[in-house]
Amino acid sequence: MGKYRVYVYAICKNEQKFAARWMASMREADGVFVLDTGSTDGSVALLRSLGATVEEAAIDPWRFDTARNRSLEMVPEDADICVCTDLDEVFDPGWREALEAAWIPGAARARYKYVWSFNPDGSEGTVFYLDKIHARTGFSWVNPVHEVLRWEGAGEPAQVFVPGMRLNHHPDETKSRAQYLPLLELAVKEDPQNDRNLHYLGREYCFYGRWDDCIRTLRRHLALPSATWRDERCASLRYMARAYGMKGDRYAQESCLLRAAGEAPHLREPWLDLARFAYAAQDWEALLYFCVRALRITERPLTYITEADSFGSLPWDLLSLACWNLGLKERALAAVEEALRMAPDDGRLLKNRELMGS
Repeated sequence: MGKYRVYVYAICKNEQKFAARWMASMREADGVFVLDTGSTDGSVALLRSLGATVEEAAIDPWRFDTARNRSLEMVPEDADICVCTDLDEVFDPGWREALEAAWIPGAARARYKYVWSFNPDGSEGTVFYLDKIHARTGFSWVNPVHEVLRWEGAGEPAQVFVPGMRLNHHPDETKSRAQYLPLLELAVKEDPQNDRNLHYLGREYCFYGRWDDCIRTLRRHLALPSATWRDERCASLRYMARAYGMKGDRYAQESCLLRAAGEAPHLREPWLDLARFAYAAQDWEALLYFCVRALRITERPLTYITEADSFGSLPWDLLSLACWNLGLKERALAAVEEALRMAPDDGRLLKNRELMGS
């Protein structure tokens, strides 16, 4: 028993394949509470057998925020710290000790490292900070999808950062995203001025190949006075650029990419998008410049906007091709060697090194 009462809560539907792994990770808590919303695969019985308190409820119409709030209601009132996770997520061992060491009297919320994806070699892919750990009172979940915690208390909630705490996401890639689009459309209908939801809706249209809807929605996002986070503005412009590229409008595509770099020159991603654009045009001088700009950024920001390949072999690979085509053979060889240091088994890079070193 620690110095705080720590409870985990979650929602579940057909997560039998993850239940045992998740319960093993959450066992450091004083209690685990799960709202099951209609499992048919034995998840409920398995979770109960492993020690979770499980209630069953049908959420109709389905909304993630409603389900999260119902699951939060299950957490005992004497909780000091509530930990919300999904069943496809696991903490590194020792998470509770790290959390209690960082939590202070009067704290309302905690931020911690979240590994959203992993590279094929097991290294961290997309990494950012999450803040789904909170005090028992003063919070509720909002938004039909991509739900977030809303503070309903007075003033600003006191927040702590938890060094050494890491939550890892290992999703079921076979699960459908079909419910996301209608729920995002509902979210924007309910709150047309919510810049975050507009960004996510535009991104979802891009995933579905609805290029005109993507462009229109992301224009709305960029026009909102509240849309001030440069990283997210950059991402909206990058999705717009992708949509224009798929429509065959290279002028508008380039314009969006340049604007994206202008919004967030501290991120590698827009520079690498520009590098890809230059490579496709065989504009080797531009390719060289954009690769150099990307590689000047040596610290990877912990934001969900960043992409794993931006800090892998890709920028060095593209730099080697730019240098080779500009006749800078020694520099090309040095760049491909650096790319191979990060991807030593890449057959194409191995062939390029052989060619550039001959």
